[in-house]
Amino acid sequence: MPIDVRIDHARKLVVARVHGVMSDEETFDYQRGVWSDPAIAGYDELVDMTAVEEIRLPSSARARELAALSASMDLPGAETRMAIIAPQNEAFGLGRMFEMMREMEPGSRRKVGVFRTAEEAMEFLGRKGAPGRE
Repeated sequence: MPIDVRIDHARKLVVARVHGVMSDEETFDYQRGVWSDPAIAGYDELVDMTAVEEIRLPSSARARELAALSASMDLPGAETRMAIIAPQNEAFGLGRMFEMMREMEPGSRRKVGVFRTAEEAMEFLGRKGAPGRE
């Protein structure tokens, strides 16, 4: 599976590392599978796309559907953050598009930021140290 997930309960952070081909099906499976766990409700999220070699999403409409799905899974009343590490131009552009779509979703409680480096992403999340390697 090209999305490796690590849950850091001490830091209340879900770290997802995407490797190889980022596919539509696996992206939606990750959202539905990981974020349906009530044990991580209210956690922040770090998505590391550094090792992505290809992105296979059929259309921007799917990014909008993903934004709607993820917003529908937000914990009411809890403000959380999602940082996307996207050093490649295509991944960065997709991340920014997702960020805008997520902000426009009614009921969205998660602030999204897209960054070129892990250091910037961790700062946005208010965390110190390397993501998932403490």
